[in-house]
Parts: sequence; C-alpha cells; structure tokens
Amino acid sequence: MDHTEVTTMPAGSSKKRERQYEHIKESYEDRGVSKDEAEERAARTVNKQRAEHGEIRSRSKRTS
Repeated sequence: MDHTEVTTMPAGSSKKRERQYEHIKESYEDRGVSKDEAEERAARTVNKQRAEHGEIRSRSKRTS
C-alpha cells in the first residue's frame, strides 16, 4: 500500500462524521491495529460513507 497519500478528515466534516471517525479508529486500535493504520482505515471508511451519501463528490478513478 502506498502510504504517501494522507487520508484524514477534511475540514468542514460534520460533527457526526467526526464522531464516526473516532469510533471506527478506536475500534481498530482495540483490535490491535497500529494507530497510523487505524487512522487511515477510519478516514477512508468515513470518506466513503460521505461520498455514498452525496456529502462530497467522489474522485474519479484514474485509467492507465
């Protein structure tokens, strides 16, 4: 996995999504996932939910 991409909660996220991010991150940490990996997974999960609910525009996939 390429770790050069930073995946954090963007400014302007709702309080609900911030709470969701913290809950998911803590859940991963409780299961033994490193803090950095837990943060990345939580951010990706929440950002995916935001995109699915029309809260953000999803990025188009790059084609080779």
